[in-house]
Amino acid sequence: MTDHPGATILPFNGKTPVIHPSAFIAPGCVIVGDVEIGEDVSIWYNCVLRADVNRIRIGARTNIQDGTVIHCDSPKQAPGPVEGYPTLIGEDVLVGHMAMIHGCTLLDHAFVGLSSVVMDGCVVESDAMLAAGALLSPGKTIPHRQLWAGRPAKYMRDLSDEALIGMRAGVEHYVHNGKAHKGAVKAAL
Repeated sequence: MTDHPGATILPFNGKTPVIHPSAFIAPGCVIVGDVEIGEDVSIWYNCVLRADVNRIRIGARTNIQDGTVIHCDSPKQAPGPVEGYPTLIGEDVLVGHMAMIHGCTLLDHAFVGLSSVVMDGCVVESDAMLAAGALLSPGKTIPHRQLWAGRPAKYMRDLSDEALIGMRAGVEHYVHNGKAHKGAVKAAL
């Protein structure tokens, strides 16, 4: 039995995913290549993390909810950075169901709503939020404590202290729930 029963963890081009032992990787997930997953992270059912052309990093206590796809941007000729864009996700980040995260940076405590898209070169700063269903077009940055929404996403308003407290509670919930699901999956097999 593997540490992540029902998940597919594949090396690619000499890079094997590195997953902290405390992380929950749900059955149905596919994790490929140069991926590092931190302590108490939860990667929920049927997510795909494919680091075949660049790297993906996910910090402690972050959750990647069901059906999300995370990829990265490959190295290329100009225009753009020669090295392409890795996908770098900080600590305590919330990523909603069925999001598309591609070649971008989500700083600590960022929030990406369900069914939203974050494209190459984007940054979602600490305590910033991209609303559900939004599309953050290439190279955009959501500044600290701002909410952006729409397709393409635009500034809507500043986030309240209550919203930030709710985001912190969401992170705590997913750490606890990830541990519960990890135990349930292990018991079922």
